[in-house]
Amino acid sequence: MSARILIVDDEPAIRRLVRGAVERAGFAVGEAATAAEALVAARREGCELVLLDLGLPDRDGMELVPLIKAMERAVIVLTARDATAEKVAALDLGADDYVVKPFDTEELVARIRTGLRHRAGPARDGGAQLFGAVTIDLPARRVLRDGAEVKLTRKEYAVLAELARHPDRVVTHAQLLRSVWGDAHADDVEYLRVTMRGLRLKLEEDAGAPVLLRNEPGVGYRLTG
Repeated sequence: MSARILIVDDEPAIRRLVRGAVERAGFAVGEAATAAEALVAARREGCELVLLDLGLPDRDGMELVPLIKAMERAVIVLTARDATAEKVAALDLGADDYVVKPFDTEELVARIRTGLRHRAGPARDGGAQLFGAVTIDLPARRVLRDGAEVKLTRKEYAVLAELARHPDRVVTHAQLLRSVWGDAHADDVEYLRVTMRGLRLKLEEDAGAPVLLRNEPGVGYRLTG
């Protein structure tokens, strides 16, 4: 059976638009117009991912993110709010991704597929992963580019490993800093920028135009490919 996607938005026109794109991609679809309806529908068997608007009439959608994640559903925030602080807050609360209206439906479907892949949680250190020309072997603590081993500093490897555990997902600056440098450095973004610069020089074909280690301005980084 195809995965079931729940669309939570109080605007019927948006629900129709998203429903059409999601059904054409082969997914089953459910709808909710309020937070109360969303919480009931998200509990239903078969619901795997929720597309969540934040501007709901009965409750701020941001409050629903941890509640839905606790049900082991993937969550993609789909909203007109484009402030960086809102994106960071949603991701820190556990959202798998954040898409701003207006949006491209093909990109949205791609984000849905990625969210479903990660629904069970972050990738484990169970084998090598390939990102373009770069192979990241977490169990062996080895990184290869075009088959040749790349020497990374301890911090570079730690940042890359954390991103590799959440492939194709935005990991916020604070999440990376806490994981690699500790809670006391959660706001020291310059540490992260310096380390990312070193990683791009070693792994990207063109460090000035990165395609592997993507920056989400003001939010965090995403490992793609």
